[in-house]
Amino acid sequence: MRPAHPLGIGELPEHERPRERLLRLGPGALTASELIAILLRTGTRDEDVMQLAARVLREHDGLAGIARADVATLAHACGIGAARASTIAAAFELARRSRRDAPSLHPVVRGPGDIARLLEGEFAALGHEELHLLVLDTRHRVLSASMLYRGSVNAAPGRVAELFREAVRMHATAIAIAHNHPSGDPAPSRDDVDFTRAVVSAGELLDVNVLDHVVFGHESWISMRERRLGFS
Repeated sequence: MRPAHPLGIGELPEHERPRERLLRLGPGALTASELIAILLRTGTRDEDVMQLAARVLREHDGLAGIARADVATLAHACGIGAARASTIAAAFELARRSRRDAPSLHPVVRGPGDIARLLEGEFAALGHEELHLLVLDTRHRVLSASMLYRGSVNAAPGRVAELFREAVRMHATAIAIAHNHPSGDPAPSRDDVDFTRAVVSAGELLDVNVLDHVVFGHESWISMRERRLGFS
């Protein structure tokens, strides 16, 4: 007979409770399903929390699929809802930020390879396009890193101005930008070239050097400066 209320972690037999296992053995000893179950906290009328966690992983093709999914997509999964989808999305975003911040407090950008290493984790699991910004000091140390936009890159004046707002506020002398192509092909489009040209021109007016615009595909990337696309 199925229970008439959601089954939570605390209602599972003690030896099956992911939270107790984490406290006893550490998070590294837990399976992906157990870690997701801790985030979900409760199950549904038809599934306990461990069964629900396993199904979420299965329906999204594993952790990489969950990382790619936005909150709305996760929320539509049966038994998840907006609140638990937000919890899962927040956990994956923290993981992405920890990878970005791990190398050092102020990693140095010496070329497009450094940009790729800093940001490849941000783009690896995305199923949509994002534009990211690195703000750099005179020694090309990273002062801040942020995601500015979701959606197609274009040369709208407001969008170009937004790229330099943080640099001006921080009295920075350089920026680098990057975006991804969900199709997997990193070859820059005409819009990418036009946007880069507009950004470089704006940087010259503001005396902020645009080091590069790196375009990511699946497991590959292209430096637009090296290709002389948008850079004179």
